[in-house]
Formats: sequence, structure tokens, C-alpha cells
Amino acid sequence: MRKITAFNILAILLFAGFISCKSEKESVKKTLPEKRPNIIFLMSDDHAYQAISAYSDKLIQTPNIDRIADGGIKFTNASVTNSICAPSRATILTGKHAHIHGKVDNVFPFDESQLTFPQLLQEAGYQTAMFGKLHFGNNPKGIDEFKILPGQGAYYNPDFNTNEGQITVEGYVTDIIMDMTLDWLENSRQEDKPFMLFSMQKAPHREWLPAPRHFKEFTKKSFKEPETLFDDYEGRGTAAKTAEMNLLEHMNWAGDSKLYPEMMAELGIEDKSGWDIDAFEREVGRMNPEQRAVWDSVYKPIMEEFKEKYPEMNETELMKWRYQRYMQDYLGSIASVDENVGRLLDYLEETGLDENTIIVYTSDQGFYLGEHGWFDKRFVYDESFKTPLLIKWPNVITAGTTNTEMVQNLDFAQTILEAAHVEAPSDMQGESLIPLLLGNEEEWTRDAVYYHYYEYPGIHMVKRHYAIVTQDYKLIHFYYDVDEWELYDRKKDPNEMNNVIDDPEYAEVVVKLKEQLADLRKQYGDSSELDQEILRKYLEAKDNPDIETVPLH
Repeated sequence: MRKITAFNILAILLFAGFISCKSEKESVKKTLPEKRPNIIFLMSDDHAYQAISAYSDKLIQTPNIDRIADGGIKFTNASVTNSICAPSRATILTGKHAHIHGKVDNVFPFDESQLTFPQLLQEAGYQTAMFGKLHFGNNPKGIDEFKILPGQGAYYNPDFNTNEGQITVEGYVTDIIMDMTLDWLENSRQEDKPFMLFSMQKAPHREWLPAPRHFKEFTKKSFKEPETLFDDYEGRGTAAKTAEMNLLEHMNWAGDSKLYPEMMAELGIEDKSGWDIDAFEREVGRMNPEQRAVWDSVYKPIMEEFKEKYPEMNETELMKWRYQRYMQDYLGSIASVDENVGRLLDYLEETGLDENTIIVYTSDQGFYLGEHGWFDKRFVYDESFKTPLLIKWPNVITAGTTNTEMVQNLDFAQTILEAAHVEAPSDMQGESLIPLLLGNEEEWTRDAVYYHYYEYPGIHMVKRHYAIVTQDYKLIHFYYDVDEWELYDRKKDPNEMNNVIDDPEYAEVVVKLKEQLADLRKQYGDSSELDQEILRKYLEAKDNPDIETVPLH
């Protein structure tokens, strides 16, 4: 037996004390700094997470957006409550689901009685500003100074609604929005106040028009096709089979693929959408002579070459051509977004503002980049349901953190309010991300999120559905026009190719998730009765365009 000496005892006591101190130190939870931070909310429109190199480098490098991830936290299961622009933005501002704030789609009006988190920040002494795309309303509540694109806005020489009326600014929209953002920081920011600044880009929204400086570079690139580009939807239900989002069949030729209208006429290609040629003229037609000359010098030869090849091309070749055209313009428009994020980050670092500024980068939803043969969004399938979410907060968030929890745009309002030491209203429906930002993951309580999409029948014909999503599974109910359920195993089937709702192996999972889904609908105040009421009002307005869609409340 080993002899125990006084030295051994002392060593044991010291080691025990070290373990005790280490354990106590590790158990101490991080808390918010007392000083209120500045907050910059950067949002792009339809920016797919798979087109940010912090998430995947298969398509594009985004070194400046990646700087936010490298210096902060990257969420890999961030999502939206409704994958369509205006409802998503209203949810971000109110912290409530669409059936509460009223903006269930791009037609229904926003409930103006709803309180937005910028109002609360403004009341708490924050200086507030918003530049770029809001997509609903021209006078945002709680904003001191704004310059907002009307509706979808334009890529070239865009108009803006401002506190003092409408203006037109010559140039490229992404650059202009960042010019406005930096000008406000340099010349309008009050140094004695914290600020809440929204800088919200139009890009890369359809019709995906890059800055002229990127025309040549991106139109010469080729991009790897997604493995599901030629998906036949055999493993899914009616909704996937009948949606109108196919790159070959449903994309516009002039507006989306940039085929000149006169070439369409020469080739006998019809404008089946009713707004194809209008979309081309609406954007390219805004260019001044110098801009148009640059456009024609790059795009006209591409289209002349296509005109020669088109008569001999089969459907597979056409699909591949349209995919490359789509990616060249979509990713080309993201290049300028990344450059301008870099301009902002450089300014913050040069001025020292970065030390007490939260920077959020996100999108209003995800987007299909050829996966399942699609473009657009709307479905709860991952490419449109998931959204990029990167947050940097020096000395608070541990740099280079990755988080997999189920978080949503529903959570942004409460997160920002808590960071600013402002109490959130009790009727907000999200959950503050602050515990996750601080590294106090044990305080996070959610393991599932709720999703609801409403705009059917309508553009792209994605059927109405609601869903529950966990890290492991996704249960979907398509409830109008069909009554179909789908279940996907997110770990075993990440491409969501096989609906296993009727697989006996998942029978217990289905029962459990249906119970959880019912609980979530009750928790958030959603119901079949409300679904039918929203549908009735939607169909009434659709059948009679002379009446406005009435508010939900």
C-alpha cells in the first residue's frame, strides 16, 4: 500500500481546491454589460444561407459577411415563421406571428395598432434610423429618420420615400443604401445617445440584377448544379408536384434570364407570365445611357449566342442554361452586398464604434438556388424556411461560436429589447436569444418552432400549410385544397426527398409531433377557425379586385 505523506495530503487538497474553483468559475453565468449597446440590423432580401461562405463555400465567397460570423455567433437552425417578404418583416418588428400582426401575406394589411420594437427603443432614448427596403408602409413607426424604397424598389437609379418626400438617387441600389447608412453614422448620429440603425438591402431579390462592375466577372462563371436540380418529387405529396417554381417552366425569360424581348419574339418564346417583358423594362429601362451601354456590352453577346443555340437545345440543356444564368445574376448581386458590408465593418473598426455595437446579419427568409429544380421560397422545406443569422457583439459573444438551436425571426424583437435593457411587452411571442449569445445555453427552453404559410391560390401556387420543426424532424400539414401530412427526418434525409409519414418506424414520432403541433398552435393563438376566416377574406378579395382585403382584427 502506498504511504500517504503530508506532501500527498497537501497536493490532494490543492487539487480539490483547484477543481472546486474551476467548477465554480464555470458555473458563473455571463450577464449583460450595463452600458447600452448600439445596434445595427443588416438584412438582405431573399439571401439564401447556402450563398454565404460562412455556411457553404460551394457557390460564392462572402469574406465580409463572414467577418461577422468569425467575430461572433453563427446560427445554423435559424428560421422564419412565414417564408414571404412582408410577413417576415412585420414579424421581425412586432415579435408576433402573422395571424396576430395581420400581414399574413403581401396583400393583407398590417395591423397599425401593433407596437413595434423600434417604438420602444425610441421611447427608451435610442436614436433610430432606417435605410433601404421595408416592403410595407412608407412611414415606419418608431423611426427618426428614414429613406425607404417604395414597394420592391428598383436596382438602378432608385426612388426613395423619406421624411421629407420622395427622392431619386442615381447609381446602384446596394451601394446607395450603404452610402445612406454610412452618411447617417458620420453626420447624423448623436454621440450622447445609443442608436438602432436598420440597413436593409433590396438585393438579391428577383430579378437579380448585379452592379455594373460585376457584369463581366459573374456572367463568365459556371456554378455547380445542386444534386436535386432534376427532382421529380416522387417522394413528396401533391404540394411539391404542383408548385409553380420550376426554373425551366416558370421563370421569366426577359425579366429573370435577361433574354431581350425582341429576341423572344424572334424565337417564338411567349410571355406566359403577363409581366415578363414589363419586369425587364421596369429595371433595365431605368438605366441611364452609360449604364445601358455597359449592360448591352455584356448581356447582348450572351443572348445572341443563346439565340443561335436555342432551336437545337433539349429540355435538359435549357434547364442547365437557365440555372447558370440564374446563379450568375443572383450571386453577382450578392457580391455587392458583401462589399458594402465590408465598407460598414471597416468604418466601425476605424472609428472604434464596433466595440459597443451589436451587428446582426440576416435575410427575410431563405431561397431556392435550383434545389428541387426551384427558385423562390414559400415552402417550409429547408432552403426557404431556414435563414442566415450571424450576430457579432464584441466582449459579449465568444468569437467563432456556432449554435444549432431552433431560433426564429420571431425572437429578434425580444432579443434586441433585452440587449438594450428595455422590457419587452408580455404579448410578444418570441424568446430572447440573449442566453445563447452569452453562452448560457441551459437557460434556452425551446426545442421546436412553428411555421404557417398562407398565400394560396396565388403566385407560385404553393399550398397553404403549417408545420412544427425540431432539430430532428419536420411535420407539415397541407390543409387547403388537399389534406395531406408530410414528415421528414432532418438528420437522415437532409435534402427532404422522402416523406415518411406512413412509415411504421416513425409512427410514435408522428403521434408525438402532432400533439406538440396542436400545443404550439394553441400557444400562439392559431386555429382551424382562424385559418378558415383568413382564407375566406383572401378569396373574397381575390374574386373581387375592387375590394381591399380587410384586416384580420
